[in-house]
Amino acid sequence: MAGLRIGSRDVSLSSAPFIVAEMSGNHNQSLDRALAIVEAAAEAGAHGLKLQTYTPDTLTLDVDHDAFRVASKDMPWTGRHLYDLYREAMTPWEWHAPLFKRARDLGMIPLSTPFDDTAVDLLEDLGSDVYKIASFENNHLPLLRRVAATGKPVLMSTGMATLGELDLAVRTLREAGCRDLVLLKCTSTYPATPENTNILTIPHMRELFGCEVGLSDHTHGIGVAVASVALGATVIEKHFTLCRADGGVDSSFSMEPEEMKALVTETERAWQALGHVSYGPTAAEMESRSYRRSLYIVRDCPAGHVLTGDDVRIVRPGHGLEPVAFDDVIGLVLPRGARRGDPVTFDLFRSA
Repeated sequence: MAGLRIGSRDVSLSSAPFIVAEMSGNHNQSLDRALAIVEAAAEAGAHGLKLQTYTPDTLTLDVDHDAFRVASKDMPWTGRHLYDLYREAMTPWEWHAPLFKRARDLGMIPLSTPFDDTAVDLLEDLGSDVYKIASFENNHLPLLRRVAATGKPVLMSTGMATLGELDLAVRTLREAGCRDLVLLKCTSTYPATPENTNILTIPHMRELFGCEVGLSDHTHGIGVAVASVALGATVIEKHFTLCRADGGVDSSFSMEPEEMKALVTETERAWQALGHVSYGPTAAEMESRSYRRSLYIVRDCPAGHVLTGDDVRIVRPGHGLEPVAFDDVIGLVLPRGARRGDPVTFDLFRSA
């Protein structure tokens, strides 16, 4: 699998994970705060900055029925009317251009999750390098076709999708023109728990769909994300805010700047640690080999002495014969004798 390229960055097992900071609704309807989030994400080392592009009318209906309220007691929005929630969380469309520009100026790749065709049109006008399909939209086949038709790489979260639904979504994207796809293992609960994350699915998806695979992570902390890198995740997406105490629709399961900085650092370390299948000392270990155990003379022995088990010990450092030779040297004659602290080498048994 050759991987792919998003903007200026390679996304593959040969590159450190692509870390995306998800702003979502954490701007709290302040453009100044939104710009500060972009700057904090860049300072923390994130490679991508993600928005969401929708209006409440492109997501739901302004209908005050129970079905249009969040019923789950495990979500931070319990009881909220969907239309009001999305109106509070939406990123105003006129903010997209300055936010994209600020991200690019700071060396990040801006991207967004569109929720309808008009959102895709806006993002195309902004020159988006990549698109994100949200878990709740991976069954929206017309949207998938519209996004795929741009020819840009697509990140798609897999949350809630059965294997059959996921297969249909992937085929829909590919048949509509998507050549570069990254599936993001995702658990669509907010927050998610580690035991419900099932990241062993990551290598299975990679093999099954023949594409790059990453993680859209709603758990607290960085442990799940770091572990996912060991399983082949090449993209990590986490919600991001300036300070959870500031509140906001997504703040309770979002990372703060120091946590994002740790995520960037530790996922890169995890990737570096993967290396390749290797046995024997690395180049960096060669010097350490001299401190392994080996055979040493432990008392002065005169010329002609026959070595016994009391004359030789297996100790550090490692300048003598390997410990495996212990039984072989017992009973040998020392032609020139030896002193306490001499390494047992072949030279001890050669005549002068």
